[in-house]
Amino acid sequence: MLSLKVALWSVVITLPLGVLTAWVLARKNFYGHALLNGVVHLPLVLPPVVIGFFLLAMLGRQGPVGSFLHDVFGITVAFTWQGAAIASAIMAFPLMVRAIRLSIENVDTGLEAAARTLGASPFRVFYSITLPLISPGILAGVVLAFARSLGEFGATITFVSNIPGETRTLPLAIFSLVQTPGGEAGALRLVVLSIILALAALLFSEYLARRTKQRIEG
Repeated sequence: MLSLKVALWSVVITLPLGVLTAWVLARKNFYGHALLNGVVHLPLVLPPVVIGFFLLAMLGRQGPVGSFLHDVFGITVAFTWQGAAIASAIMAFPLMVRAIRLSIENVDTGLEAAARTLGASPFRVFYSITLPLISPGILAGVVLAFARSLGEFGATITFVSNIPGETRTLPLAIFSLVQTPGGEAGALRLVVLSIILALAALLFSEYLARRTKQRIEG
């Protein structure tokens, strides 16, 4: 249940920013475009432990952001499940952005231009034309982010440690059982559970994508 909560919240955190970032990268040309694209995809090429260390340095109680949140708002994210959701969101963010960006790049811009000539505002064009057309890409990005969050290990254990009942997600629990004498049977059960959850997410995504395609074609 903790793993599902962390994965779901990581998707909630990344989705609005993921759509915005994908749209900017797909539609805008500006100075620093390549740099932004590189920063977005950095978690894919950096060791996850590096991301976890960076989060700990920034959001830990002694970090500039973490100390501000704690002193002003009384919020602590390091070594909590909320911190695990943040770490998972950052690691999953590039996958979500890439899936959505590919969908945006495949949208026929002539449809959007026609809507604007008929007096539709930019927001209405995006809401009524662009968003429905890229919805399969959004669904794909959500599933990829969810599955990546379920499997996140390196950044999570570095940033929020391996605390039973608080931050011990499925990968951390499997790691702990593997290190425990006689824990292989428990680890195997969690491995099977992980496969079931990931497969269920993929099947649900396929179902939603099919329904969305039928609605668009209709």
